[in-house]
Amino acid sequence: MLMVFLSYSCNPTKYVPEGETLLDQNYIKINHEGVKKEEIEPYVKQKPNKRIFGARFHLGLYNISKLNKNNWLNNWLRKIGEEPVIFDPYATTKSKEQIKAYLSSKGYFDSNVMETIEIANRRSKVYFNVDLNPPYTIRNIFYDVGDTLIRKLVFMDSIACMFERGKPYDVDKLKAEQARVERFVRDVGFYNFTGDNINFRVDSTVGNRKVDIYYQVRSFTRPGPNNSQVALPYRQYKVKNIYIYPEYIPKDVIAGGEEYQKSLDTTAYKGYFFISNHKNPTVNYDVILQNIYFRPGNTFNVTNTEGSHSHLLALKTYRLANIVYKETPDYQASKDEAGQLDCVIQLTPMSRQSFSVELEGTNSGGNLGGALNLVYQNKNLFKGAEQFNMKLKGAYATFSKDTTGNRKNTKEFGVEATLRLPTFFLPFLAKDNFIKKYNPTTLISAAINYQHLPVYTRTLANAALGYQWKDGFYKSHTVNPIALNFVRIQNIDSSYNADVIQKSNYLINSYKNVLIAGGAYSFLFNNQSIKKSKDYWVVRATIEAAGNLLEAAMKLTGAKPETNSLTGSKSYYILGQPFAQFVKSDVDVRYNRIINNISSLVYRVFIGLGVPYNNSQAMPFEKQYFEGGANGIRGWQVRSLGPGTYSTNDAVYINQTGDMKLETNLEYRFKLFSMLEGATFIDAGNIWAIKKDPDRPGAQFTDKFYRDIAVGGGFGLRFDLKFVILRADVGFKLRDPRYLNTTITEIDNKPFTAGNSWIFNRNFSLKNDAALVIAIGYPF
Repeated sequence: MLMVFLSYSCNPTKYVPEGETLLDQNYIKINHEGVKKEEIEPYVKQKPNKRIFGARFHLGLYNISKLNKNNWLNNWLRKIGEEPVIFDPYATTKSKEQIKAYLSSKGYFDSNVMETIEIANRRSKVYFNVDLNPPYTIRNIFYDVGDTLIRKLVFMDSIACMFERGKPYDVDKLKAEQARVERFVRDVGFYNFTGDNINFRVDSTVGNRKVDIYYQVRSFTRPGPNNSQVALPYRQYKVKNIYIYPEYIPKDVIAGGEEYQKSLDTTAYKGYFFISNHKNPTVNYDVILQNIYFRPGNTFNVTNTEGSHSHLLALKTYRLANIVYKETPDYQASKDEAGQLDCVIQLTPMSRQSFSVELEGTNSGGNLGGALNLVYQNKNLFKGAEQFNMKLKGAYATFSKDTTGNRKNTKEFGVEATLRLPTFFLPFLAKDNFIKKYNPTTLISAAINYQHLPVYTRTLANAALGYQWKDGFYKSHTVNPIALNFVRIQNIDSSYNADVIQKSNYLINSYKNVLIAGGAYSFLFNNQSIKKSKDYWVVRATIEAAGNLLEAAMKLTGAKPETNSLTGSKSYYILGQPFAQFVKSDVDVRYNRIINNISSLVYRVFIGLGVPYNNSQAMPFEKQYFEGGANGIRGWQVRSLGPGTYSTNDAVYINQTGDMKLETNLEYRFKLFSMLEGATFIDAGNIWAIKKDPDRPGAQFTDKFYRDIAVGGGFGLRFDLKFVILRADVGFKLRDPRYLNTTITEIDNKPFTAGNSWIFNRNFSLKNDAALVIAIGYPF
């Protein structure tokens, strides 16, 4: 409403000087396919004022201010607002030139760009009309490589050339080829070779819309007598000595000067030289060497150097890692022999141990709270770059209001510890090539927590052994072959037990002591760049199974299943409690579409399914899906939606769960001013039971599942405090599937007529059809 008010109550040309016009919009029209508008837009020099939903929100803020007054309010409005963009004919001319230059770089040498300017109501619209002729293509490629060795390398790898005969001419392809050859040649030892030695000359006068490319690699030169340049053949280089400073502190080196240098001792170890003033290494030398991918005598390789740098930093023990090479005097080597390089590796360690007290906000499905954590961290526990963390935690959180209007709370106390090892804790995978390629780690964790929730009290203990490794820049894998969880419920609220749990065999099997012993695999793809200026995908897929090995062990030992007196089901027991047996998998896909520098569209699809079998009649409560809340369909309070069209009015505390979940979201995010961001969103989905449950009519997933889809929408504000995002979202129930359930007569303790599921077909109630969620971080 504020944006609409500002847009229509403020004149956008209010502060446009007389005789000038406001730049209203740029339009790009292209007559043929071949170049997209998105490619040309960056070359338009002058951009109009930013818009949100078509409204000039920031210009409106600026126009509200009074330019002749400098009090805090007017200064603040001008600071967070945006001055009117005055149309500049010179910028339009420069834009035209830049567009034409870009088109030429793509082979459209004789393209024509015309600008048309429309002026009305003191506003200017600029039209860039791009007339494309067919692009010039490559006729011939002529190589001019004087150095014999480099010529062999260029021809050897010519099949990988980034451009080829018959394809359109493209400057970006030439630049890519320059970078490719530079890396390829340097990776086989040519230390002094750079991309600056490669240039391309293009002849576009050959006719018939063709070009010839002259591919030239200049000879290597060094300063000679009388400031002349002497041409020399390129020489391959090998690494002679590697000097490693494992405790390199720059300020100590500068302050200590010569005395510091004298305090250093050199230790020869496996062909490397470690230089330090510590008699005993703070990090085992083998761990450092494991992350250095070149040895004395190896040919110089820039890729191995970069990999060593990134993997040394990935140890998280060093704050800085600097790798430099220096040519050794080569007067002993003939022109045909390899040159020699000395390598110096300077490693600046982080503080080994730290203690901290953390105050944090917590958000579990929209239930806000706080936590006090006492944290101990050791970044080099056993001198092998092991990362050890121990946390003592106390937390308090409020739950959503129950059906009586009372707000519940949770309390949690616990301790957790993790140990991360910079390698696989598996001998048969601890190979240099594997470590070099995948940068693996081993994670060992254990925790115990006591939780007091509104309707029950429980203790959870877990332990896990996991392995993580990278697969390229964007992909990573996690395998937990051992994952143990013990859940013990000490107390269940009597009214919740009587009103909800005892009325459903499914819930009776969910709320019980259980041992979960299994494993899981997770895959993550994330191509988000640090600059956040490009569209990106995030895909996470997980599969988990439990109980299969325990069931096999029970059968092999001849154990007999025991009968549950409440449900009549039979289960194997270990240490007096049954173990869970299930398989569960889910996929979470997110796509972030960058619209401009202040707004983006985020799409998300989540699909999850858990199937209990054999020793389990239901999924363990901790593994079940729920809907609603700050990270789900925000028109519903957490755990209050579904499963399916099922509804309950008699439970004091709503805690709905299911075996299957389908959810999709669309959110438009935009920056308002300073630290304030806004968003509008639409959420849709539900949860279901995979087995028919007579006690929960409408809960089962069927081929008519689309009828059960709930739809919510709303808007929100986000406060970017740099270290944390605080979020407030208001969601509305646009489509409530409970109104399709013909087996119930009341919803929210009120009579209803089945069939009116959309909000505009029923009486809207702010209390029952809207939800405010306060949360930390973005919803997805």
